[in-house]
Amino acid sequence: MNLIITGANRGLGLMLVLEAAKRGHTVWAGVRKVSESGSLKDMARQYPGKIEIVPLDVTNEEGISSLAERLHKEGRSIDSIINNAAVLIGREHSLEELQIADLERTMDVNVYGPIRMVKHFMRLLPSHGSSTIVNVSSASGSFERAYGGDYSYAISKAALNLFSQQLHHLLEPKGSRVYAVHPGWLRTDMGGPQATNDPSMPAPGIIDLAEGKIECERANVFVDHNGKTLPR
Repeated sequence: MNLIITGANRGLGLMLVLEAAKRGHTVWAGVRKVSESGSLKDMARQYPGKIEIVPLDVTNEEGISSLAERLHKEGRSIDSIINNAAVLIGREHSLEELQIADLERTMDVNVYGPIRMVKHFMRLLPSHGSSTIVNVSSASGSFERAYGGDYSYAISKAALNLFSQQLHHLLEPKGSRVYAVHPGWLRTDMGGPQATNDPSMPAPGIIDLAEGKIECERANVFVDHNGKTLPR
C-alpha cells in the first residue's frame, strides 16, 4: 500500500510513518522542513525503500501541486491520504481576547491544508476500488461536545469533520472510505506533557483504518482510532 502522510516529522505523524513502514507499506512522509527531520531520517534508514521524506507545507498549494504532479508523472498511485498536519494556537485566549490572525492561521493549516491535499492528490487514488482518506480530527470538533474555549482549534476541526462528510458522499460510490479520526489526547508538542496517551497508542488503529481492516458503518465518518462512532 502507498500512503502520503502530512506533519510526519514528529508526534502522531512520526508514529504513523513508523507503523506503516513496519507493515511493509511505502510512505511519502511530508514535512515542512526536511532539514529538521532527524528522527524521520533515522527511521528512513531503518526501513530502506519504504520511506521517502518530501517537502510538503500544507499551506503552500503550489508545492502540493508540484509533488502530486511529480508522482503522477512517475506513474505512482496513492492508496491512502492521511491529513495529520495541524496547529493549536491561541488556546489561552478568551473569546474577548481572540486574535483573528490565530483563527485564520489555524483554518489555513487545519482545514484548507487537507482540502488542498485532497484537491491535488485525489487523482492519484484508484478510480475504483479500495482507498482511504483519513483526516486527523478531534472530539473538540463535535457539536454535541462543544465547550467554551479553544475557539480556533475547535472550529477548525468542526469544519474538517464537515469536509470529511462531504468527501464521504463524493467518494463512497467509488468504493473509497473517508474518516475524520479523533486519536485521543496525546503527549505531543500540541497535546502537552499532561496528556493521557503516547502518540504511538492510536497509530496502529489509524493505519488499520487506512488499510480497511476496521469495518465501520459506511455512513459514520467521525470515529475514534478504533473505528468507534463519535457524536457529531
